[in-house]
Amino acid sequence: MQDMEQIYKQYFETVNKYLFCLTHNSDISEELTQETFYRAVKKIGTYRGDCKIPVWLCQIAKNLWYDYYRKNKKAIKEDNILEMSSVDTTEEQVIAREEKILVYQKMQKLDKETREVIYLRITGELSFKEIATILNKTENWARVTFYRGKNKLKENDLK
Repeated sequence: MQDMEQIYKQYFETVNKYLFCLTHNSDISEELTQETFYRAVKKIGTYRGDCKIPVWLCQIAKNLWYDYYRKNKKAIKEDNILEMSSVDTTEEQVIAREEKILVYQKMQKLDKETREVIYLRITGELSFKEIATILNKTENWARVTFYRGKNKLKENDLK
């Protein structure tokens, strides 16, 4: 087993990006990332080595996000509304933000599992095998789900 400090340095960004994709809030994602590594340190004895360390960490992070979301549903919705209503001063930032919102809106039309596969693949930069392990599915399922999700997003561009 690698030293936890080394694991933290090596995988902090991966876990944080994954959580940011789920939360869309940098403060919450950082808080949950810290909690992920805290739990990992506490539960290091339960790590069996069945999967890669970043996959194990993302599983912990996903469970923490679900817990956090269940406890804070109303606050999360209010934060998202306030965040979307704020206006940036430069034109480029406004345009980039609008494009990002459109992509997220399209992503929200996808089913939960497809959305999660796309987030993990694109922003988490995880392999299909790692995604399959996190979601307790097969590698082929992850590939097919990602492919179909991309196609659905392209179809939405045409409509």
